[in-house]
Amino acid sequence: MTQSGVRSPGRADIGARTLRRDPWWRTPLAYGLTLAVVGLYLLYAVFVNRDYYWEPYISPMYSPCVTGNCVAGSGWGWFPSISPVTPALVIIVFPAGLRATCYYYRKAYYRSFFLSPPACAVPEPRAHYRGESRFPMVVQNIHRYFFYITLVFNCILTYDAVIAFRDHQGSWGHMGLGTLVLLVNAVLLWLYNLSCHSCRHVVGGRLRHFSKHPVRYWMWSQATRLNARHAQIAWASLVFVSLTDLYVRLVASGTIHDLRFF
Repeated sequence: MTQSGVRSPGRADIGARTLRRDPWWRTPLAYGLTLAVVGLYLLYAVFVNRDYYWEPYISPMYSPCVTGNCVAGSGWGWFPSISPVTPALVIIVFPAGLRATCYYYRKAYYRSFFLSPPACAVPEPRAHYRGESRFPMVVQNIHRYFFYITLVFNCILTYDAVIAFRDHQGSWGHMGLGTLVLLVNAVLLWLYNLSCHSCRHVVGGRLRHFSKHPVRYWMWSQATRLNARHAQIAWASLVFVSLTDLYVRLVASGTIHDLRFF
């Protein structure tokens, strides 16, 4: 096999790991810690299978609740319950698949966990570079399909946010802190999808002349503007999903009381 790493023939022979003098390791460390903390919490939320519904609030980790073992009033009961499969375990496959194959998150966890590479101008420890052209990394190309599927989930979570404008007895015209939490969560998830590279391709890809497609050009322009903030939106939406689940969990367990505005 032809050597293609940083020590391959023709590359500059630099003995030092890197010539960078700035604290380049802080960013991949921060990425890794954030992904680890959020990932562990979401793993707990997926398997705990309780305290995820307090009418009218439902955790985004359990919506739509489609198994037969959903808390009364929270689910659709389309599929039989199979222990130890929780309602959240059925759902998490799709949003987790979207983020795991996301172009931005690839950069984050490649650098933090695989050191591939840990930072710009800092070589990775491997002698050969294969990229994403072989299994299992070639599976990353299914990202666009997760994008399509999670649009449906965004619609459902938006519906949950609208339903949250009811009180605990089901009367409309009320709003609590949980309403705002679910609403902000839905907005951030929409922004995450709309700022995705796949979204730009869907609305503006395969066009040779933007001038002949003014509507799609406008949509592509807006997606491009959002895409410039995709990194910040990706982190904000990921952390806020966890906080939304935590808020609903604390209210449903009776640990805190939902603050009602009207």
